[in-house]
Amino acid sequence: MNIIKTDLEGVLILEPKVFGDSRGYFFESWRKEVFEQAGIVCDFVQDNESKSSFGVLRGLHWQAAPYTQAKLVRVISGAVLDVVVDIRKGSPTFGKHMAVELSGENKRQCFIPRGFAHGFAVLSDEAIFTYKCDNVYMPSAERGMRFDDPALGIDWRVKPEKWNLSEKDKHHPCLAEIAPWEEA
Repeated sequence: MNIIKTDLEGVLILEPKVFGDSRGYFFESWRKEVFEQAGIVCDFVQDNESKSSFGVLRGLHWQAAPYTQAKLVRVISGAVLDVVVDIRKGSPTFGKHMAVELSGENKRQCFIPRGFAHGFAVLSDEAIFTYKCDNVYMPSAERGMRFDDPALGIDWRVKPEKWNLSEKDKHHPCLAEIAPWEEA
């Protein structure tokens, strides 16, 4: 597994070793000891999957304490632009983001520690997105931030007229209006 550090401390891009032949392919998407050697120590307790069409933009989301979550995300089919924003109080990279294309073809994964907002935009006709979480989803702890906040400067690689958002995601506050994330 190739582990790529990003400019956001703790956010990692993971490239698995893929074994392929005329029958298809095989790779390990999660192996506890390999991930622990890379500094990813998580007790994943929930797996989620979503299917979305081109232009669907989900995010930017996180959960408040005590339901904060670390996530390991990947795309099974299709392609997305995956975006992570640092919302940790006092972090030298607070408000900065990183983006990576995840696809069924490149098999990349992204590890997102607690203290980061997360979202993605579907770049292909359709995408199946899956992720592991180290804490359960709790609706009352869900938080969100504007995906198009000018202070973030995110290029979602989808033209605004093609964005497909939930009503909730259209009305989140901007970065300057959120309470920075603090470890509980």
